[in-house]
Amino acid sequence: MTFENFEHKADIGVRGTGKTVENSFEECAKAMFNVEVNIKKVKAKKKVKIKASASEIDELLVEWLNKLLAESGIKGVMFSKFKVKIHEKKNKYLLEGEAMGEKLDIKKHEAKEEVKAATYSQLKVEKNKKGQWVSQCIVDV
Repeated sequence: MTFENFEHKADIGVRGTGKTVENSFEECAKAMFNVEVNIKKVKAKKKVKIKASASEIDELLVEWLNKLLAESGIKGVMFSKFKVKIHEKKNKYLLEGEAMGEKLDIKKHEAKEEVKAATYSQLKVEKNKKGQWVSQCIVDV
């Protein structure tokens, strides 16, 4: 499983790769929070539950990431570890997740860019040629 950022003209791309679609969502969340801070410095002390739903799997990624940003902003917490379970029910995808982190400390966490939102730009959730799931989108900074 891996996460990475990729170049974009005005904003920043986030991408997560994993054995399952859930793993790729977890890694994509790491990529997004790594835009804001050095997530290696964020300890998984506090747990927050997140629920999201969408009619398409790629839309679910955007919902997940934006709910994480909302919770982060409301609680003043940076997240570094994630757990995701996705179910399909009545033509809808349902996500139940957990985000773990700690209160933002600008110096300790090496604050970088503020992510305002996950967008539908360059959005995709698919299996690659190696059989791994890849989830990606552009985040507005």
